[in-house]
Amino acid sequence: MRKADTFKRLYKDYTKKHINKIILSAFFSVLVAGSTSSIAWLLDPAIKKIFIDQDQTLIFVIPILIILAFATKGISLYIAKVLMINVGEEVKKKLQYDMLRSLIRADTQFIDKKHSGKFISNLIYDVSHITNLLSIAILNLFKDSLTLIGLLVVMFVQNWKLSLISIIMIPLASVAARTLGKRMGKVVTQAQEKSGFLTSYLVELFKNHKLIKIFQKEKFETNRADHHLDQLKDKSKKIGTVLVRMSPIMEILTGIMIAILIYYSGKLIMKNELQVNNFFSFLAAMMLAYQPVRSLSTLNMVVNQGYSAATRILPIVDTENMIKDRTNATDLNISKGNIEIKNVYFKYDVNENNVLENITLNFEGGKMTALVGHSGSGKSTILNLIPRFYQPDDGDLLIDNQSIYDAKISSLRENISLVSQETTLFDDTIKNNIKYANENVTDEEIFEVAKLSNAHDFIEKLPNKYETIIGENGVRLSGGEKQRISIARAMIKKSQIILLDEATSSLDSETEKKIQDALKILTENKTTIVIAHRLSTILNSNNIYLIDSGKVIDSGKHEDLLIKSKLYKNFYEKQIQK
Repeated sequence: MRKADTFKRLYKDYTKKHINKIILSAFFSVLVAGSTSSIAWLLDPAIKKIFIDQDQTLIFVIPILIILAFATKGISLYIAKVLMINVGEEVKKKLQYDMLRSLIRADTQFIDKKHSGKFISNLIYDVSHITNLLSIAILNLFKDSLTLIGLLVVMFVQNWKLSLISIIMIPLASVAARTLGKRMGKVVTQAQEKSGFLTSYLVELFKNHKLIKIFQKEKFETNRADHHLDQLKDKSKKIGTVLVRMSPIMEILTGIMIAILIYYSGKLIMKNELQVNNFFSFLAAMMLAYQPVRSLSTLNMVVNQGYSAATRILPIVDTENMIKDRTNATDLNISKGNIEIKNVYFKYDVNENNVLENITLNFEGGKMTALVGHSGSGKSTILNLIPRFYQPDDGDLLIDNQSIYDAKISSLRENISLVSQETTLFDDTIKNNIKYANENVTDEEIFEVAKLSNAHDFIEKLPNKYETIIGENGVRLSGGEKQRISIARAMIKKSQIILLDEATSSLDSETEKKIQDALKILTENKTTIVIAHRLSTILNSNNIYLIDSGKVIDSGKHEDLLIKSKLYKNFYEKQIQK
């Protein structure tokens, strides 16, 4: 997207609705410009009337006018800044909201391709640059350009010859700013990348802190953290260096201008072409013009920073989901809950091999079907295709003879519950975690499913019972306790289709029995598809599919597979020996 198109988009979607505040801020910027210019102009009569002519009639009036000018400038500048701060924060919130909405709705495959830390960096680091562009840059453009124009008018009124010499500084500063602005855009992009790497590292650091301790990798991780911080420090130094590089340039230009002006003014005063009072008024105007010229000269840098950030954020906001409702999608009507997977091909990336190869499966409604196979054989992928977390490259998936790709995604997913090995809980109360599946349930219903999932007893022993905050991903609970909360949550949804992805792995025998009892209640008369490494948990399945390298190599009940499948028998015998 071209820079002009990017700015048009930012104006249309994020700034236009605040145009009234921006116009009001511009009005107060006019007052700032006018009061600043009047300060410089008042020095003319102050010096001439009070100091040269010694006119006592203005000895009180001019000081009062100067106070009023400074007060007007200060109050107007405050109001203009407050207005633009409000605009900036509104724009920031809208940008972050649009980005989060896009990420929340994004395809699972899109989220999986990028580290979560990079998204966090975009949300915090990049949005700030765009906010600066839409608030600080706009205010400075109004305030400083108007102030500069006003001061130039004062300068030309006092002496047009000196003014022509002074304005040479403006194009020189602009050339320097343009060069530094291009450099700034490149450095900011690099800094954002380093910030993304650091944020990604921090996410992993906190997530894996136990692993770090058990393998005694504190020193290794400290060195790695130092490396990430060092890289970000170097880029931040470059940004700071580029930002302040305008200061010596402006100081040198200003010094040269003042030196030339003093020399030339002395000549004019000697020839009686310039009065001392005019010179001091002119000099004050020129010195006051230093700040707006400097601010406007750095505006190009802020614009480049904002543009670089926008090129990273807007593509996320505009992300088009591959998995979405078709034009004429209808509600899915589930009666028996029969699921058919027909001739499905799937791969995670166009450059990778197929994970599923012409796979056909049938899951009988109201019954339990198991998927067995080595890790990486495609079992979890099959499970993820049913709620349309992923989209197959070819083939079809039907529920009660209705293609799920012709149905509304919402009507599909409202009939499916998922319980997986990697239990996902929120840093919230137990009650809120259970009711996450259905916000409209009563406390009595929550207590009922907690009892059915064998979770009620341990919840009652907690300090605040159902109001206990369980920490990030349930860190204050054991694996079995988290799993039972997850099952209770699935129960509260009352779905017709239940997906179990190794829901009983890595548990002791007593906890496993409690969870098995809970799962038995959850899956009763429901279409259930279960993945389990422990074959003991699926012995009573109505059907078992043996999956290998993305293909169905055999199927049948447990007893049948023991007889006809060497691979299945090998699985079973190895587990018996353990």
